This record gives sequence, structure tokens and C-alpha cells, in this order.
Amino acid sequence: MTEYDIAVIGGGPGGYVAALRAAQQGACTCLIEVGDVGGTCLNRGCIPTKALYSTALLLQRIQGAAAHGIDVAAPRLDFAKAVARKDEVVRKLVGGIEQLLKAQGVDVYRGEASLAAEGRVRIRRPDVTAHLRAKNIIIATGSRSLRPQAFAVDGKNVLTSREILAIKELPASLLIIGGGYIGCEFASIFATFGTRVTVVEQLPTLLARTDRQAVREVEKSFKELGVRVQTETTVESLEVADGRVLVKLSGGRELEVEKVLVAVGRSPNSSGLGLEEAGVRTDEKGAILVDEGMRTSRSNVFAIGDVTNLIQLAHVASYQAGIAVTNALGGEAKADYRVVPSAIFTLPEIGQVGLTEDEAKEQGLAVKIGRFAYQASGKALCDGETRGLVKILAAADDDRILGASFVGQDASALVAEAAAAMQAGMTAQALGRTIHAHPSLPEMLMEAAEDVHGLAIHKAGRKRDR
Repeated sequence: MTEYDIAVIGGGPGGYVAALRAAQQGACTCLIEVGDVGGTCLNRGCIPTKALYSTALLLQRIQGAAAHGIDVAAPRLDFAKAVARKDEVVRKLVGGIEQLLKAQGVDVYRGEASLAAEGRVRIRRPDVTAHLRAKNIIIATGSRSLRPQAFAVDGKNVLTSREILAIKELPASLLIIGGGYIGCEFASIFATFGTRVTVVEQLPTLLARTDRQAVREVEKSFKELGVRVQTETTVESLEVADGRVLVKLSGGRELEVEKVLVAVGRSPNSSGLGLEEAGVRTDEKGAILVDEGMRTSRSNVFAIGDVTNLIQLAHVASYQAGIAVTNALGGEAKADYRVVPSAIFTLPEIGQVGLTEDEAKEQGLAVKIGRFAYQASGKALCDGETRGLVKILAAADDDRILGASFVGQDASALVAEAAAAMQAGMTAQALGRTIHAHPSLPEMLMEAAEDVHGLAIHKAGRKRDR
């Protein structure tokens, strides 16, 4: 029986990256995955959603082509072709990861894995149960959509994000339960495709942990797209009949829709792993408890990604993979989450890193804020994409950048520069003095940094005392 230096359970953006990182460092490595490599992110989450988002964005731009002097017939969406394109994108990326694993010499096993005796992993397949030996084990089994019993998810009319990405026909109407990033992304996509969308959120606002100015831009877009938003509202019951769903909301309101999407969060995939028997501690929600080095309560077992429920982002799982591999091979790396960028693919999209303005206030931090609007950007005007805003927060005492928020065209890309600046410990003044190409959207970040001190050139700023 081969003894592996590292066995990775789960082939998502944490697991397959861990396997590749380990192999790069010469470790004898295997990966165990019950389905396709890439995990939820690639197969049933980030990538297929963004493929549909790209289609929605292109459709929206074609609809606005007349402003550029381009006359086109009214565009018609072929939803089946959009879905087929989404599936092809996923297939290509899955195939690419499989080739990378093969090229690095990672052994891939198919089946459901669980911890067995010390240094052993059990692999269950329909026809056989096998075992392998490993000096170190990295658990990267991800998370799954919450399915509250009250909502009776049936996979046909009442769906989670997994099932809605598998539908072949565009629904005429859709209720989305949950106004977080998953719900709002699907609201933008399906409303642009022509579906009548209603979003119900029990909190007072959508995207609760996102910069308020950015959220307001998304709310404006929702209004233009015809998305109905009902905050401080709960769903009391769902009743499926004749292919429709009767929805009863708090306050006695009712509506009838073709499909319902339940997007109320995700829970760790930790059941069936034999954690309790192996002495691996979890919290009350099933999340595996880890230290800064991604070590669990069992010395040779590590956990990364959504199964730890620390930060449920694919790129954080990939980052944690490097930490876990380093430590499994004898290192002493520690995770640092002070600079974690995120992107929300609504229309317009949002990018964010570090603190928001509200979070700074809650923490009692004295900050200076710089802002710059897309409508003042020459490149944004040329592109016809003038909706949006860039905001930078800097510490009042030493001018270090503490956070940045973007809403508008390419916000998901623009946030990367702010993250790099924060990681390098840059001040707003230093970022404002960094030469940026003209005309370009990143100039807005430079001007927002200058605006922290009232020095933005293309904005009427405050005069400084001499």
C-alpha cells in the first residue's frame, strides 16, 4: 500500500490547489473527490454563475448600443444556448484541472472519503471500499446550500443555487429568498434575461456587509430592471401546485411565481467524514475548528475552505491551501486575513477589500475618505459606463489605506490594485502619487486616493489651508 505524504479530501478550489502545491514541493500526494474536480465553485457556483453573468452583461451592452451609434435589431436571448455555453466553460476548466493534476503526478481517487485509523483514509465507492495511508491529511470538502425545512426544496419549483444553474428553460417569474450576494447576483442575471424577479430579505437592507453607497447603486439598477425588493420581510410558507408556487409573506402578502430560489446561506460539508471518531473537533454548526496554521485538533489533520466556515470565498480556500501544505511539510506558516478582496457580480458589479465606512465607525476608528465617481472618468465616459463610484478609507493618523469599495464597470478587477496597496502598507498619499495610465479606469483609484486629502484633479475638492 502506497503511503502518501499528503492526502487531500475534496477537489474544490481549496483541495485541488493543496494537491498541486504539495506536488510542486515534491510531496507524494493524492486527491480524493466524489464528483468532478473543481468542487462547488467550478461546477455549481462561481464559474457557471459568472458565465451566465457574462451573457447578461453582454445583452445589457447590446441593448445600449444605440447610444454608440450602432443600430441593431432587438436582441433575443436563446437561453438554451446560454446554458450550453455555461456548461462548456465548466467542462473546459474541469478538464484543465484534471490535466494539471496528472502533469504534477497527483493520484486522483473517486469516492466518498472519511478518516479511519491513525494515518488511514477510507474511500467508499458503490462497488468497493478501499483504504490508503497518509502521513498528513487535508480536509477541503467545502459547503452546501442551506435547505430550511420550511421552504421544502424540491429541485423543480423550489431550488437552491445548484438546481437553478441546471434549469434549461427561462422562468417567467422568480422569487429569490435572501438578499445576500448569491441572491442579488441571480436577481441581476435573470432580470436582465427578462424574468420577473422578486427579492425577499428579512434584514433591513440588501447585501448587509457591503458598502452602503455601493448597495444603493445596485438598488437603482434593480429598480430599472423591474426587480421588486421587499426588505424586512419573511417567507411564511411555500405551496407548490400545478407547476406554480404560492408564496405567503409576512404582513399577509401573497404572490404566485413559477420558480423560487432559496439563497439563505451555506453550511459546512463535514458530515460522514468520521471526524468525531478521529478526534477532530467541530463547532455547533459542523465547521471544523482550526488554528492559524489550518491545523485541527488532530496533529496530522488540516482543514481549509468553507468546511472551516471562516471566510466562505474560493480564493480564501486557495490561500489556506498553501498555508496547510507548508505546515504539513514541516513549516510554520500562519494565515493572515487582514487583506481579503471580494467581488459581487451584480449589474453593476461590486469590489471590496478591508473595512467599509460603517465598519470603521463601529470600531471607533478615525478615518479620512476619498471618493471618485465613474461619471468623472474619461475612460468610463468613452465606454458609456458612467454608473459607479470608487471609495478609499485611510487612517486619520498615518494615512494607511484601511479599505476600498468599488461599484461599476470592472469593479471586480479594480479591487485588486487596492488589495495590493493595502498588503504593501501603502498610504493614500503614496497611491495618489503613483503614475496611472491614461485613459483608464484605474485612474479613478488614484483620484480617490488624492481625494482623501482634497487633491483630486478631476473633482471639485476642498481647498487646503496654507
